Amino acid sequence: MKRLIVIPARYASTRLPGKPLREIRGKSLIQLVYEKAADPGLKARVIIATDDERIEKAARVFGAEVVMTSPECRSGTDRVHEAISGLEGDYIVNLQGDEPFIHPAMIDALFTAMEKEHLDMATLCTPIKDEREFNNPDTVKVVMDCTGFALYFSRSPIPFLRGRQDVPLYAHVGIYAFSRSFLARFVALEKSALEEAESLEQLRVLENGFRIKVIPVAYDGFGIDTEEDLKRAKTILGKTEGFNPDFPLG
Repeated sequence: MKRLIVIPARYASTRLPGKPLREIRGKSLIQLVYEKAADPGLKARVIIATDDERIEKAARVFGAEVVMTSPECRSGTDRVHEAISGLEGDYIVNLQGDEPFIHPAMIDALFTAMEKEHLDMATLCTPIKDEREFNNPDTVKVVMDCTGFALYFSRSPIPFLRGRQDVPLYAHVGIYAFSRSFLARFVALEKSALEEAESLEQLRVLENGFRIKVIPVAYDGFGIDTEEDLKRAKTILGKTEGFNPDFPLG
């Protein structure tokens, strides 16, 4: 089985302009993410997919393979699909270019599940640590069935804890793995009502009757979306090489 990791990156960002090229510890954000994906233990081909020449130039300087894509791509997933055209790969991981705390073992957990279980799609989750996180709409929550497949993703606090307080609560970690055939099928689907209501593209999968395997991992990181996130990441990464949790939890 051939593994592909695609890192979609665009320069424009409402909350953090030029995000992929913003620096932490002397390296651009896109380079930090690329170095995680390029871990030799993953045995994967790594591609940066962008429509911006500034990102392309910076990525080639640190040795990345870059595919230029159309500026008309509606989402990162559409950009990933366009980027792999003509490339060999059975399973594709869509790794966001703003996730410097992602650990290679998390990526490997996705690939391993896809390969062993012959899945269409898989993603990650991590235990919610406190009530503030549970009630934060920027934290996407996920509930799963007894076999580990997603029942629903939401920005609202789910499940509603009316009686029992021992129900496990999970936050979604926004990294996805697809089989090649299912990725093509997914991008061909029309946007769904729940997807647009929650602004969560994975709901398009569930609304159309497909399944997403969700793998629990230990994860203390976060994506970089704002100046505050960037400042926080600089503080953390100034003290440590990053998080090195155990994978997976169950």
